[in-house]
Amino acid sequence: MVWGLPLGYYRSKFRKIVYQTDSWIINIKPVFRKEIKALFGNMYPENKTYKRFRNFYLFYLIVYSLLFISYINFHQTPNIMDQISVGSKIPAFELKDQNGQWFQIDAVLGKKNLVIYFYPKDDSPGCTKEACAFRDQFEVFEDADALIIGISAQSVESHYNFAQKHRLNYTLLSDNKNKVRKLFGVPANFFGLISGRVTYVINKEGKVVYMFNSQIQAEKHVDEALRILQEMK
Repeated sequence: MVWGLPLGYYRSKFRKIVYQTDSWIINIKPVFRKEIKALFGNMYPENKTYKRFRNFYLFYLIVYSLLFISYINFHQTPNIMDQISVGSKIPAFELKDQNGQWFQIDAVLGKKNLVIYFYPKDDSPGCTKEACAFRDQFEVFEDADALIIGISAQSVESHYNFAQKHRLNYTLLSDNKNKVRKLFGVPANFFGLISGRVTYVINKEGKVVYMFNSQIQAEKHVDEALRILQEMK
């Protein structure tokens, strides 16, 4: 709000120059095309006042936008006390899988080791690499008595198409309201614009024994999960 005050001031001055008026009414008129053109262009090259206010307005607009994104990200980031961490027991949850069937985590908890990985989006480059790497190591995970479970916000249909396209041989769960993501406290990346990529390894007691958080190193999630499972044997 504080940063918005100078932004409003410079915008008002800038609009009056662009629309060549001294009336305050220009600030509430719903006309933007010329303003945008003047902001990102050089409409009055000989007018030094126009250039000065354009630069100030643009600077404050960029900073204000970054502050706003940071504010949204801060308020969407779960409290550190609510985040699942090593040693935590995972919460009970139920989601639909790629076949439209309800999957209850309690049905497998305590019977198998679990590798639960949260990923941003079906069929994006990084997520496809990660998903296919889990697919290719499926038998190794099976030998470690571990189930692979992928979770993201896309629909059941999207998960089905993703699984069919890449022949994924494990469970994908549709967390379309991000309820489970919030239960685990999975953080977002890049000012909250991209859902986080986090993998949890859970033992047969239902406790998290390892977490790996990396948006960029998608395939390393598989390597890290396998490494921990081998150490658990």
